[in-house]
Amino acid sequence: MASLLNQIGAVTALNVRSIPQRAWMSIASIVAVALTIAVLLFFLALAQGLTRTVEGSGSDDVAMVIRSGSNAELNSVVSRDQLTILSSGPGVMQRASRPLASGELLVIVDGLKRSTNTKANMPFRGIGAEGLALRRGVTITQGRMFSPGSNEIVVGAGLIREFAGFGFGETVRIRGSDWKIVGVFEAPGTVFESELWADVAVTQSLFNRPNAYQTMRVQLASPEAVAPFKTWADADPRLQGLEILSERAYYARQASQSNQFIVIAWVLGILMAIGALAGAVNTMYSSVATRSAEIATLRIIGFSGWAAFFGTMVEALALSMMGGILGILIAFVAFNGRTTSTLGSGFTQLVFKFDLSPPIVITAIVMAMVIGFVGGFFPGIRAARQRPQLELAAQ
Repeated sequence: MASLLNQIGAVTALNVRSIPQRAWMSIASIVAVALTIAVLLFFLALAQGLTRTVEGSGSDDVAMVIRSGSNAELNSVVSRDQLTILSSGPGVMQRASRPLASGELLVIVDGLKRSTNTKANMPFRGIGAEGLALRRGVTITQGRMFSPGSNEIVVGAGLIREFAGFGFGETVRIRGSDWKIVGVFEAPGTVFESELWADVAVTQSLFNRPNAYQTMRVQLASPEAVAPFKTWADADPRLQGLEILSERAYYARQASQSNQFIVIAWVLGILMAIGALAGAVNTMYSSVATRSAEIATLRIIGFSGWAAFFGTMVEALALSMMGGILGILIAFVAFNGRTTSTLGSGFTQLVFKFDLSPPIVITAIVMAMVIGFVGGFFPGIRAARQRPQLELAAQ
């Protein structure tokens, strides 16, 4: 075994010394692997950031009421009468003799994206007086909350980063009306930072939606109170056609739609990996051809075919690993932690951050090693099968 390891080390050293003879092919192979890894990481980080943002939103003890069969809030309807009935349900928390419940209306408005200077949809949410209290982790960092009955709005910090014209103190025109931005709120790692908030009654009037809501949020005593509250509502004929689930469960369901990005990531990653693999195979075949005389000499003096095989494999894995490391560095510099936005389930822009987590980076490293392994395997077999006498005679 020690002899074989020494032989592998000698062949590997020979391979490394011969790299300058095929420098451009080696560089091309490294770059191909790097681009493959960078693209794979881009989509995986996008999917991870989007999923974490959506799944991290909401609370287990806040019940969310939507119309049965609605895939998103925009498709839902909850009447004012149903809102009143639900506010008196079992387990509903009170504050100042008022139920902690908020009937809400979500509509789409236009905004100008900073990155592209083009129009894009933004979520404009009308919330009730208790809407802020129902959202834990949300803090007003500038200004104040809007006054009920006024054309005032508060804006999520994430939305300000992505859209122009929504800074604190500015006045914006939405649907023919002027709105004063009186506050900025932060809700790190949640979908709420992507929204504009205004008084629900004013929003209903402006968008001609009187007496209608799309969703309702209700603060319950504990997460365990969600099931009894749902059972009670299902038994009331006046509340038929409504679905009740915890707010966190609702957003987790929305997050499942981000799986399309993971599929895209792997499809593109595999297609690019095939191209990188072709480059790696060509590079290693070139390496074997360049060193054919040296390999033949080594075989004559007693080196085994296994040494030639593993030496070629080590070179292929080393080149692929260099490409993988380069791709990871490109990914971290280019987009890790950067904020972006994409269409959410309601056809509105959802702001989130790219998230290059350790599992994703490990996945990229494994992909690079697979490319190196397959890229070196067949050239390694050719190196191991070199026929010393014929090779030397050809020289």
